[in-house]
Amino acid sequence: MSASDFEGINLPCNVGAEKSVLGCVFADNNRKGVLSEVISSLRAEHFYVELHSSIYSVMARLYLAGTRLDAVVILNECIKDGIFESEAEASSCAKELMDAAPSSSAISAYAKIVIEKYMLRSLILAANDIIRSAGSEADGAEKALDLAERKIYDIRAGEEDKSLTHVSGVVFDRIKDLTELAKELSKNGGKPVLKGLETGFKDVDNKIFGLNKSELVILAARPGMGKTSFAMNIAVNVAKRYRDKAVCIFSIEMRREELVSRMISSEALLPSEAMRTGAVSNDKWTSITEAADVLSQLPIYIDDSPVCNVMSIKSKLRRMKNLGLVIIDHLGLMTSVNDHRGNKVAEVSEITRDLKVMAKELNVPVMVLSQLSRAAEKRENKSPMLSDLRDSGSIEQDADVVLFLHREAYYDQANPNKELCECNVAKNRHGETGVAKIGWKAEYTKFVNVEFKGG
Repeated sequence: MSASDFEGINLPCNVGAEKSVLGCVFADNNRKGVLSEVISSLRAEHFYVELHSSIYSVMARLYLAGTRLDAVVILNECIKDGIFESEAEASSCAKELMDAAPSSSAISAYAKIVIEKYMLRSLILAANDIIRSAGSEADGAEKALDLAERKIYDIRAGEEDKSLTHVSGVVFDRIKDLTELAKELSKNGGKPVLKGLETGFKDVDNKIFGLNKSELVILAARPGMGKTSFAMNIAVNVAKRYRDKAVCIFSIEMRREELVSRMISSEALLPSEAMRTGAVSNDKWTSITEAADVLSQLPIYIDDSPVCNVMSIKSKLRRMKNLGLVIIDHLGLMTSVNDHRGNKVAEVSEITRDLKVMAKELNVPVMVLSQLSRAAEKRENKSPMLSDLRDSGSIEQDADVVLFLHREAYYDQANPNKELCECNVAKNRHGETGVAKIGWKAEYTKFVNVEFKGG
């Protein structure tokens, strides 16, 4: 950004704080490694002055490479990059920056000021975009409102800069993540460490590495296979494991009371019909009250609005703090914002595309339940295939992970494995595919981890 006004408004900045951050690194000469205190939060684009941004980029690159961060090395690299034309110019700038930093120990405080001013500038730029969008009636009020919410949400989430970003910053973040994973792997005895949210089903987690941020997960099955129960089991498992993360459920088909009844039944190991009939044995009441107490304290939120589209879901989710997982039941009952004149394929294509964008924008896993066509039931081998996904090939295209639930005993009453359920990972953009085996307790609408012997 230039130092000029932006449409009559002075863009906030604190050049002194920017100089102090850089000066702290120069003065430190890597004795204490002060850059490590701010490197995870402070980015080059946070600086208002382009020169300061360029110098910080060099510092971050050297830090990533493990190079000693002394003034001579930093300035030499800056000269190589064409930031300074001569050693004399570089030395003069370094001296000015060091003079601006009275104490290298205060680098975190200086960095906080730099980031705060950047956020204020981002807010002004976002407001300008919102005014332009609202002033132009081409997109309509709904899209203008969505833009406004997204802009503000992005600033709060620290992802307000959606423009072209130099690869160096991304490289640093990825190497840092890889380093942490390697350390965790070593601590875990060489066994892979799940990066995503654990579903609570080990065989499934081992294949998809948990539910990962920004992923669109499609959970599909024919009616009667238990996909809603499986999704609710996952919701409870995640909420128990990650108490600081909100699990949001959008149920278009079932009322929230029905969903909670299923949760109580699964948690208390209470026959599901008891929640409808009241036929509860005396010895079960302790389990029921304990289950109710556990569930009431979990960070689970349910929305059972009958009319549901991606824009309305996104608007509600942006108001949630510490969002961890989104579950939507189900895709076939969602509506699109645009009128597709009865063309269901086009409508579903738009919805799945918007769901993927939402997962990416909110940076959370989004699990969407979907029906399968009847094609599988006409085949001798009734195991679902990707071609069975209903209404649109875009479901397969937009999804990062596709899970199929299948219970052979549902079709073959003579099958001895009544409690065997296969969770087929039919698509996995970032890992392996294959069948995970889980147990099914129909009486309690509950899936469990069970080791099955035989085929």
